[in-house]
Amino acid sequence: MGGNGGGMNRRDAISGLAGIGTATLLPMSSADPPIRPSASVQDQAIVVEGLIAGGLRLPHLQAQQKGGVHCGMASCPGEMNGWSRELKFLDRYNKEVVLAKSVADIRRARADGRIAHVYGWQAADALGNAFNGTMGGTDTPLRAFHEVGLRSVGIAYNVANVFGGGCLEPTTPLSRAGRRLVEEIHRLRMVLDVGGLTGDQTSLDAIAITSGIPVVCSHTNVAAIADNPRCISDRLIDAIAGTGGVIGLTAVNDFHVRSRRDVEVTNSPRVGLDKHLDQFDYIRKRVGVDHVGLGPDFVDGMPIDPNAVNRQIITRDMISDGTWHYVQGFESIAELPNVINGLKSRGWPQADIDKAMGGNWLRVWSRVWGG
Repeated sequence: MGGNGGGMNRRDAISGLAGIGTATLLPMSSADPPIRPSASVQDQAIVVEGLIAGGLRLPHLQAQQKGGVHCGMASCPGEMNGWSRELKFLDRYNKEVVLAKSVADIRRARADGRIAHVYGWQAADALGNAFNGTMGGTDTPLRAFHEVGLRSVGIAYNVANVFGGGCLEPTTPLSRAGRRLVEEIHRLRMVLDVGGLTGDQTSLDAIAITSGIPVVCSHTNVAAIADNPRCISDRLIDAIAGTGGVIGLTAVNDFHVRSRRDVEVTNSPRVGLDKHLDQFDYIRKRVGVDHVGLGPDFVDGMPIDPNAVNRQIITRDMISDGTWHYVQGFESIAELPNVINGLKSRGWPQADIDKAMGGNWLRVWSRVWGG
């Protein structure tokens, strides 16, 4: 993913850091450029970036500071070696960033001038067939991952797994193992992440066995605007909102404009910030401002070759063959002020902006995690 465009562009945000790449793999060194806290665009509210693609990276951390972000949800590894690299990064930049396991941790980090990060899985594939063993009980490693900081769990990534269907198999139901997964997620007081990557029927089945607990979609867009496999239907938007949950909106260009009819279209047209703001307006009008949030899915500092993706999982009606762009004007979290100013120009009151920029995520996390 990536791109360039107006405002403070991605190259500006990571100037001089191109050789760093994935910061979680770096050895400790005092020669790395220092990170300096910057003034937030929301001095009183807590701004939450609801989905970061991949783990923590120095270029992205710098972009968060420029954009005024106080907390991010990072996609975390499914194995302990990867967790160890994440913890090393947190140790290395402990004056600027801290692991959060609760909303209280997030608020403390805000007071200390540090960015808090929570961790989530986009899919539960790391659990493998643990729910389907022929001998013994139904225990899985999920408890262990919760202890080290995992706080949000998706079901499937685009295609089916043992738990249910991905977005490319929208009619596949939640499996027996999937029902047990949903039950364990709730028992451990973790956030259940449906839609987007997970198919409609699996998502609706998971919501149907959820009672009194908010369910989220961490990063998606609106199918009524762009009939892309990664976008969610009005039916699912309504169902998530009905639980009290939040729908995080991505900044991925193709999810705003590319549809199932565009398999043969090589490059999608570029869209600007207005098309992204349309997504916020749509959710707010349909189910209310309490159910929309940021889920931009940025990859600052993590190189991706769009022509090397697995087309069995990331199909051509989902992502084009060209460069993996974000919407112009919001190509890095450093450009978040553009989104805030755009919502203001559309007449959003400050209270509604505060909810969409982070308040809704904090409300759901408090409800699910407690405290």
